[in-house]
Amino acid sequence: MATKLVSADVSAIDPDFSLSPVPETARMSKGSLSMAWWALFSSMFWLVLTATLAIRYGARNAILGMVLAVVTYGIINGVIARYAIRTGLSVGLFSRRVYGRAGELLATAIFFLTAIYYGVFEGSVIAIAIQDMFPSLSMWHAYLIVVLYSVPLVFGRVSLWLDKLNGFLLPFYIIGLIAAVTLAIYEYGYSNAWLSMGPRGDELDGRWLNCFTYFMGIWIMMMYTWDYARFGKKSDQNYHSNFNFGVPFYLCTFFLNGLIGVFLASTIPSDGALTEVSIVLAILKLMGVWGLLFIWVSQTRINTANFQLATVNMQAFLGELFQRKFSKVAVAIAVGFVVFGMMLTDVFSFILQALAYQGIFVVAWVAIALAHIYKNQSISNRLVQPERELERPLEAGNYIGLIAWCVSSVAGLMLLNGPEGWSVYSAPFTALSAVTIYLVMNTQDKVLEDSGLGVAEQK
Repeated sequence: MATKLVSADVSAIDPDFSLSPVPETARMSKGSLSMAWWALFSSMFWLVLTATLAIRYGARNAILGMVLAVVTYGIINGVIARYAIRTGLSVGLFSRRVYGRAGELLATAIFFLTAIYYGVFEGSVIAIAIQDMFPSLSMWHAYLIVVLYSVPLVFGRVSLWLDKLNGFLLPFYIIGLIAAVTLAIYEYGYSNAWLSMGPRGDELDGRWLNCFTYFMGIWIMMMYTWDYARFGKKSDQNYHSNFNFGVPFYLCTFFLNGLIGVFLASTIPSDGALTEVSIVLAILKLMGVWGLLFIWVSQTRINTANFQLATVNMQAFLGELFQRKFSKVAVAIAVGFVVFGMMLTDVFSFILQALAYQGIFVVAWVAIALAHIYKNQSISNRLVQPERELERPLEAGNYIGLIAWCVSSVAGLMLLNGPEGWSVYSAPFTALSAVTIYLVMNTQDKVLEDSGLGVAEQK
């Protein structure tokens, strides 16, 4: 009874557990968490991503890079989901354990900024569709409409009704995908040429690595996984790690959406370069008002995740920075103001570059997180009360993770800005160097501790 009362009190103060681990009594059912998480399945970005890679590097290379990404994402997110479910820790709370308080601030800042950037992207897609369908409407009015209805969607807990909303909208997205492909074939006919799209598109060569590393640039999905998976019940961890956050999810999200994106880009004539906007306009041309509904469903579902995670992680960042609790409603409104402000600027001129830089930091974070989980395989069994672990004094050992994170990220950024032939290796090199530095420094710290020369970690 005491445990339930404590959990209820924590839930009332911190409904999304941005500042505390998720207790077992607040976990979501298998179906509810699945519907909330599968909001990320629907996005115009997934359709455009592989199509863009096909145009640049050839369809065969793009598809192989995508398949490897599906396997990699499935394996890594399966490990992350299992750990997050066992501990209930958020990205921020986990970062405090591994990187210290400075690392927690950096991790949550990168997380909420990236989620805001994607919220701007996806929200702009809806606004463009609205404005195209209703030309008399000013663009800034369309932006405002999107923000005004998006922000209230995340006022409550993630388990309150986002699962029901996204579960209700999921069939409409699938129907819209089928309709888009069917109408494209009806209007323009079918040809196998889409499988050879792009320069030397029928060749399979080393350019697949460029496509694979491009997917590494959006490893922010691992952080998304973490903050959703911690709401899963321990009894459901096999389902979540193997299916919900594993390979099957990415087969649908990357592979299915990616193939459809390549097909539509190859089939529907376009006057300019392929962008999310060109795909949107093509769908509107094909489907009319039903196309607008399809785009609204697609982008609203993905933006529930973007706004939710931007809000929760900004809330954690501000709470840790100022050592006080901030209302989720107030932070969500602040996120809305930031998103709306960025929509009004020439944000696309610098966001892609910002995401490329932040992607390096995210890759390093994920690599170190995996190394930490591997090094402490029994940690989740010992973390019966993770709150006590979080309250222990931060010692010098915590900064091993921060040093490894910063050094590997700087090395990756140098390679990213290096010669074009080497920049493609920036993300893989960042991951490898992050794991190496972290494990070597921890081994050395253990040697010093055993010899009596180091600071022993409190147990």
